[in-house]
Amino acid sequence: MVNKEQLKEAAKQEEKTLSQIERQQLELESWQPKTKLGKLVKEGKIQDIDYIIVNGYKILEAEIVDYLLPELKVEFIRLALSKGKFRKPKLVKMVQRKTAEGNKPSWIALAVVGDENGHIGIGLGKGDDVPKAMQKAVRDAKLNIIAILRGCGSWECACGQPHSIPYKIMGKKGSVRIHLLPAPVGVGLVASDEAKKVFRLAGIKDIWVQSFGQTRRRINFIGAIYDALKKLSLVRVHPAYLYLSGLKVGKI
Repeated sequence: MVNKEQLKEAAKQEEKTLSQIERQQLELESWQPKTKLGKLVKEGKIQDIDYIIVNGYKILEAEIVDYLLPELKVEFIRLALSKGKFRKPKLVKMVQRKTAEGNKPSWIALAVVGDENGHIGIGLGKGDDVPKAMQKAVRDAKLNIIAILRGCGSWECACGQPHSIPYKIMGKKGSVRIHLLPAPVGVGLVASDEAKKVFRLAGIKDIWVQSFGQTRRRINFIGAIYDALKKLSLVRVHPAYLYLSGLKVGKI
């Protein structure tokens, strides 16, 4: 059985952990890099995150992303609902594993990071307590950061500004399939509230979303959106369309 006191304590820890994560992003002066890439970033020899992503370098330290993207923002996807008459969405989800000593609870969190200018990452964290799960999720999201393609692929608009995506794309995760379609200026983000967090942090202002499968499983749902955004850079585009769609990669 789920302990009500554990759920109340988890709700308190959520707020404390959010403030701790914000402070950690600002405290970079004491960072001692351990990898060659981290040392190059700290020494100022690499000053652009897009250089790392385009060349396929593996990011093994989350501080690299904090250092190169100081305007990075963090959001958490709400994975569960609290119990009671007024069910409030929660940032973490409790799971239990049966052992000889009884049920052992653990917590799962799904984080999204982005600079609202062409960079996005998602990460899943699991821990024995709420702060550990949330911090692991943020670290994982920073290590998975990518540069996305933006443009104007809607025939209704054709303004040539990178406010949407340049063409239709499909993403998949588990049983969930997502179709992302370019939208004209002014349409906004036609998606669920949790999906809007991803597009907002990615810097996409107008988009249509079609979803299929068990979309209530938010880990798969958000993962499918991330998969679709990642696939944008794998499509071969005719050189003439680069100009017509205003296609841009990463930061503008």
